[in-house]
Amino acid sequence: MKNYINWALRLLPALILLQTLFFKFTAHPDSVAIFSKLHAEPFGRIFSGVLELITAVLILNPKTTFWGAVLGLVTMIGAIASHIFILGIDTNNDGGKLFYLALIVLVFCVILLFKFKKNKV
Repeated sequence: MKNYINWALRLLPALILLQTLFFKFTAHPDSVAIFSKLHAEPFGRIFSGVLELITAVLILNPKTTFWGAVLGLVTMIGAIASHIFILGIDTNNDGGKLFYLALIVLVFCVILLFKFKKNKV
């Protein structure tokens, strides 16, 4: 049972991070608009996509989950701060979906930090 819980704790944030990659790497208009508002288009969009890909891979590997959670925590703090101070919670009329997904990933990364701190490399 514990193994299933650990997998679920790692799988949800990884899936959230991975599903956003399509939008970032294909220059979806919503993603371009967000990073243009942040004055970080295209380099910020691509860089954040690469960071999120690395984060997801690290989180999914049990030996590197701790470091993935660290990277995910830092990345999501930046995303949440961008929403609060620049973009707003409701970005491009998404009802706050991106903001809330970032919060979910942040919470799961904090949980993973505590669960996997003994396993850090």
